[in-house]
Amino acid sequence: MNPAGLRIAFIVSSFMAGLLARDAHAQKVLVTYYSLTGHTRTMAEAVARGARTQAGAEVRLLPIDSASEADLRWADAIIVGSPVQMASVAVPVMQAIGKWPFRRLGDKIAAAFVTGGGISSGEELTQVQLLHVLLMEGLIVVGGPEWSDAFGASGITAEKPFLDEKNTGAVDSMFLAKGEALGKRVAAVARSFAAGQPAR
Repeated sequence: MNPAGLRIAFIVSSFMAGLLARDAHAQKVLVTYYSLTGHTRTMAEAVARGARTQAGAEVRLLPIDSASEADLRWADAIIVGSPVQMASVAVPVMQAIGKWPFRRLGDKIAAAFVTGGGISSGEELTQVQLLHVLLMEGLIVVGGPEWSDAFGASGITAEKPFLDEKNTGAVDSMFLAKGEALGKRVAAVARSFAAGQPAR
């Protein structure tokens, strides 16, 4: 092969090696949730949007009763969402997680998000409870990127000034931004974890 051909071959092989290296560290993120009124689904969509902003991210957005064991095993990161019910994780979320292969999902990244009616109706309690459950499953928990969302993302939907008066499933843009930030951070941490590099 002549020198020009060798240079072209080198450039192509370097490009392909780069693609393979990038794909080796592509992050697969499962965003799974239970939603009674549509608010938690809206937050889940924001979390998924945030995760998709990371280069190479593959994201699945599924109701928690539709997330199969294959989906759980596929994911590098699992982000779980629940409405606040009596200052606790919703029963369907706990029932679904109770069917997961206990502590056999490997060292996956995990995070939580919730929606609740009022400013003091138990959002943070529910987030922490959900994080405890994820830790019991052997997952590696991360929070949001700021001190103000250390336990994940949450949204308020039934108290002024955030009242969704007609119960349309709308969530204030401030909370959606927190959801997007959580999804972005989780995808970034999952990618760094897979590459063996610290998250930045």
